[in-house]
Amino acid sequence: MAIVHNFIPGNIVAPLISFEVNSGGQSESQSRLVLIGHKTTAGSLSVDTLAPVQTMREAVSLCGKGSMLAEMFRVARANAPAQEIWLGAAADTGTAEVRTITVASVPAAGGVGVLTIAGRVLQVAISAGDTVGDVADALSTAINGFQDPLTQAALPYISTVSGAVVTLTARHKGEIFAAVDIHAPTTIASNAFAGAALTYATTTAGAGTPDLSGVLAQYADDPFDWTVSPWSDDTNFARYETLMNDVSGRWAWNRQAYGHVFTTKLATTSAMTTFGLAKDTRHVSTIPQIASAGNATPPWEFVAAEAARQVPWLSDGASGNVSRNQTGLEVREVAAPRDRSLWINDYATRDAFLTSGISTWKVRDDGAVVVDKTVTMQRTDGAGNVDTTFRDIQKIGQVMYALRRFRARLQAEHGQKAIANANPGDLLAVTTVKDIKATLIATAAEMPGVLDNIADFADRLDVRRNADNPNRVDIYAPLDMLNPNDVMAGNATIYSEYRASDVAA
Repeated sequence: MAIVHNFIPGNIVAPLISFEVNSGGQSESQSRLVLIGHKTTAGSLSVDTLAPVQTMREAVSLCGKGSMLAEMFRVARANAPAQEIWLGAAADTGTAEVRTITVASVPAAGGVGVLTIAGRVLQVAISAGDTVGDVADALSTAINGFQDPLTQAALPYISTVSGAVVTLTARHKGEIFAAVDIHAPTTIASNAFAGAALTYATTTAGAGTPDLSGVLAQYADDPFDWTVSPWSDDTNFARYETLMNDVSGRWAWNRQAYGHVFTTKLATTSAMTTFGLAKDTRHVSTIPQIASAGNATPPWEFVAAEAARQVPWLSDGASGNVSRNQTGLEVREVAAPRDRSLWINDYATRDAFLTSGISTWKVRDDGAVVVDKTVTMQRTDGAGNVDTTFRDIQKIGQVMYALRRFRARLQAEHGQKAIANANPGDLLAVTTVKDIKATLIATAAEMPGVLDNIADFADRLDVRRNADNPNRVDIYAPLDMLNPNDVMAGNATIYSEYRASDVAA
């Protein structure tokens, strides 16, 4: 075999002993999780800008205390401690929601008032003889000063007070803030805020959805594999499809940047299935919340937490985690809806959602939110025929991992070479169709946690030189992916006593 050099020329004469250094090629799975949301004016991150963030301290500095982005980062980091996370700031548009809490009465002997806002628990001490104005002032102070010392969670509102009325103004503009839950728990004994002690009103409804085109334009072809965005309105949904499409987007043949978007939808069960059936794309997954009062965790936190819980597995092809069933993965830092009717636990709803392109989650008996099954929104082959090939979210992670690994090995072993039908001189500078095919088969065999039936893949693999362009090699690579073990159906046949004639069919 002739030895080839990339840097040392073949026509030098002066004596020397020299080694050039080249890479033999080593691929590693790297993925970034991007969280898109709003920042406050206190944050230093520029709008329509992406920035990597590692700690909650950085997130608060860049995005502001209590901002949508800081809270999305908080729950994402709790679910993916080692994940590379980037934040993308989008300008808010429209009107900020304004709510009021009126203190109607206080216990004469004093006590403790407990209020939850966006799932955070506030406690207000009430002294004997305090007036409604005193309590309203204390409540407003508690809201503005709140930051959980353990989780660093803050509130999505700033507060002012006048007499007995506490006015809450959302930190950001937009209709999405209508989903924030405010509640005085009745399950806490002697809660001074329970019952009719507080009255609530929305004096200004939030309005508007942001234009995400600016922040999405920052992706270019960088490896931003997983995106979380809490807006699923038709305009922004179309932007996700533009970003990811297979013709000119990140999945196009000439870009190969790939990626996937997790979004969320707040709707009734009927409207949810209608929404899913109106879409047909493998590039988006929708995490639902049933529309009603009582969703303790705001939608932007809910979707960020659930996506972050899954992304480390979806990015791990080496150990096979990418292919696993995810049912039962506990999602940290989210609260189950207060109203059990909002839990997506019944089989009929789960099955209807999944076949409509809507993902599902469940609530365990202990109240923990867990992953049920996450799907993409692709249901047909584009011609109206049912096609479930890309329904499982695992397939997206598998395809990204496998194609990148194939590309890396092909580049390392066959890049910067000449192509020939045969290589009788066994020259390192020359490759053949047979060599390329061998690399593809060997690479496939190195991915047992992603690809199935490697021997059959080797038989079906077709590599040949293009008939019109002698500089081109065409590859047909039929990849058989592993499938998540979602359903196990058993037949339990019950006997009072076995009969000798009873033999399993």
